[in-house]
Amino acid sequence: MVIGLVREIKNNENRVGLTPSGVEVLIKRGHKVLVEKGAGIGSGFGDGFYKDVGAEVVDKKSYVFNQSDVIVKVKEPLEEEYDLFKTGQTLYTYLHLAANKPLTEVLLKKKITGIGYETVQLKNGRLPLLVPMSEIAGRMSVQIGANLLQKYNGGSGILLGGVPGVMQGEVVIIGGGIVGTNAAKIACGLGARVTIMDISNERLAYLDDIFFGRITTLTCNEYNVAKAVEKADLLIGAVLVAGASAPKIVSKEMVKTMKKGSVIVDVAIDQGGSIETIDRVTTHDDPCYEKYGVIHYSVANMPGAVPKTSTLALEAATLPYLIEIADNGVKEAILKDEALLLGLNTYAGSITCKAVAESLELPYVDPREIMVNKF
Repeated sequence: MVIGLVREIKNNENRVGLTPSGVEVLIKRGHKVLVEKGAGIGSGFGDGFYKDVGAEVVDKKSYVFNQSDVIVKVKEPLEEEYDLFKTGQTLYTYLHLAANKPLTEVLLKKKITGIGYETVQLKNGRLPLLVPMSEIAGRMSVQIGANLLQKYNGGSGILLGGVPGVMQGEVVIIGGGIVGTNAAKIACGLGARVTIMDISNERLAYLDDIFFGRITTLTCNEYNVAKAVEKADLLIGAVLVAGASAPKIVSKEMVKTMKKGSVIVDVAIDQGGSIETIDRVTTHDDPCYEKYGVIHYSVANMPGAVPKTSTLALEAATLPYLIEIADNGVKEAILKDEALLLGLNTYAGSITCKAVAESLELPYVDPREIMVNKF
């Protein structure tokens, strides 16, 4: 199988889909890997490292797309890449289609087999390809929020950890999953007062246990959210519904009650955002905007800022599934592995992820049915 690795073009996206080590594994298994020139530079992997393990490094992205059976990326393709796809190709990357109808339409038109990292799911509900980036984004959310709270960045001038004799800052986290848990770890480490909210009482009990009662846990309902948001110095949106658009948990009216100079970091922005006033995706070049006196941060590729860590963490999770695809063929690999089947978002011109179809109000087709009857 020919596997194509292309350079990311999203603003300040320095991650790469495969390291030279991962490429070497695939080549030793008999596969050919084409690497776009400069694909790994942002993560510290120059072209020479890929050549040394047997990859073919080429100048043109279009050549990689044209010659490859599977395209490996980190982030969803951007508009300037849409015309590069060839009919029937496989795309293996973060897709986040629930918030991106134009890309979905392209994948359907070109009958792309689209496997979204964010919807590959194990029987226990765990999302193994989303977890490592969620861990990083959760930890970064507090680091970024603490920086934005500094006065010269427009913040209120709060030190989250406080000092003896002075009250600590208040961090409120909406969502107790991987992002929220990792955000709470860093916030607690800084000495902040932390409140974490979730709809699952079982999850809240787990969080209370692992944090030894150091955080406040609250059931996520409208009343509790409104009260918590009002007192927050740093509000972190960490809500996830696998494959679907993020529900709006924090309303505009709630944001209006927040203190001037407080900060919102919405990690759920790549699925549309969970906070009503987060109405745009920002970039690492221009990450923030102010609304109602509150600083809003809504960068969709937060881990791209720490590519040396995030690329290695991502590949450790994605490579085993890519090996399955390369060794067995796309169709057989997906039908044999329930996790990959759940990761299938588009196939043969149809949407095969129910959450995506519902979010975009488009028809859904059962993936097993269409894969058995087509090709």
